[in-house]
Amino acid sequence: MKILVCISNVPDTTTKVKFKEENTLFDDSGIQWIINPWDELALTRAVELKEDDGNSIDEVCIINVGDAKADASLRKALAIGADKAIRIEANAADAYHVAGQIAEFLKENPYDIVFSGIESSDYNGSSVGAMIAEFMDYPGISSVTHIDFDDADIVLHRAIPGGKQKIKTTTPFVAVVQKGIANEPRIPAMRGIMMARKKPLEVKPAAEVEILTRSVKFELPQAKGACKMIEAEQAEKLVGLLKNEAKVL
Repeated sequence: MKILVCISNVPDTTTKVKFKEENTLFDDSGIQWIINPWDELALTRAVELKEDDGNSIDEVCIINVGDAKADASLRKALAIGADKAIRIEANAADAYHVAGQIAEFLKENPYDIVFSGIESSDYNGSSVGAMIAEFMDYPGISSVTHIDFDDADIVLHRAIPGGKQKIKTTTPFVAVVQKGIANEPRIPAMRGIMMARKKPLEVKPAAEVEILTRSVKFELPQAKGACKMIEAEQAEKLVGLLKNEAKVL
């Protein structure tokens, strides 16, 4: 059984966001790129499943749609424990296009389980995993917080309003995972880093997939006002500010 983990290459969450060309393009100069946090948790769980002798997982592959800037993140994912990496040379600006590229790869290279993080920390679109399932006509399970094997069945836990749902499924399927799928992202050990240098990272040309959306303009949120300090005994003044200025009361 094989697992494919979708990896998005995103700016570090501490990045100061800037735009260029009259706010029509993201300025990626000087950016520190990282693995999307939700994808990193998905990869950690995939590696844990493979390392469990009670499972029949024999391969964990990672896939990314993007340019060469993603290679460092893919090498880190290999160091975490993935067996091989695929990068599809294409601009990853449109979710439909990204999902289509991954689906075209899957049609030629079937995998039993596809993991996708619930969203990327840059665009927060929350749509690629569901689109892959639709392209492939696979069952798509969203908000997955746990996955395990019970004999021949695969057991998934989903976060739902007010509780959780436990379901069983069969392969192939797409699991859109969120926080809880793994306790903590795995940190590459020195041995893993050394082994990653010898693992394959294959770059494939993009397929003919339509791009349905484009970014017209970006806007930064308005800067927050200065913090106002209120003396502890001035409760009435605080209530007045919350009501008249902050308008939260």
